[in-house]
Amino acid sequence: GGTIGYEYGIRAAPDGYTLTIISSTYTVNPSFYPLKFDAVNDCTPISQLVKFPHVVVVHPSLPVRNIRELITLAKANPGKITFGSSGQGAIIHLSTELFMEKAGIRMTHVPYRGGGPALNDVIAGQISLVFAPPQTGLPQAKAGRVRALAVTAKEPLAAEPDIPGMVQSGLPDFEVLSWHALIGPKGLPQAVIERVNRDIGKTVQSREVEARVLADGVSPAASTPEVLRARLQQEVPMWKSVVSRARIRLD
Repeated sequence: GGTIGYEYGIRAAPDGYTLTIISSTYTVNPSFYPLKFDAVNDCTPISQLVKFPHVVVVHPSLPVRNIRELITLAKANPGKITFGSSGQGAIIHLSTELFMEKAGIRMTHVPYRGGGPALNDVIAGQISLVFAPPQTGLPQAKAGRVRALAVTAKEPLAAEPDIPGMVQSGLPDFEVLSWHALIGPKGLPQAVIERVNRDIGKTVQSREVEARVLADGVSPAASTPEVLRARLQQEVPMWKSVVSRARIRLD
């Protein structure tokens, strides 16, 4: 789950020459692994980079066309609808567990060794649905191999306004965004933080980068260090709570 790389970056000298790109799994890992560092207090947040929701895609044979119909079907058939993930305890798995909790439904988890095989089995009709990254889920939906019900953001993607968000889907208190960000070791000098943050902002918000990521359903999300720290502080305990309530264990 990236823990070896994360620890290497956090333990590096705080001179600005070793920085670490982290993803959403950074805030999930404390729920499962005996980390040798504190994910919030042993790093220096610098900036978010990008963020994106997942796309709820189902096999076309599943008789649902939106989230409300999926919830109705799942309530009438508890445990009979199957959902895939990129592995036990992965962000896709936990996102779906949180979705089921908010919706008051129960589906059956089928873990895979990666999100690609899970999506492939939705296409093949072996499982019912998966929360897919937009980079892979949207092309399959456009090709008609799967049906996109919604994105896991509150509002639709700017690039795909016809796919509703969770507010329009009747679950306004559910939102899960995956993201990437940049951190440094604890004690990074303020001058380094400010310089790197400033340069990230210019790059991520440039027209070239923005056009490239938006085409994949990803949004530029450069931020202040304080915004990134707040995200870490919010998500680490949130995922621990989800893992505890769903009684998730790694095999």
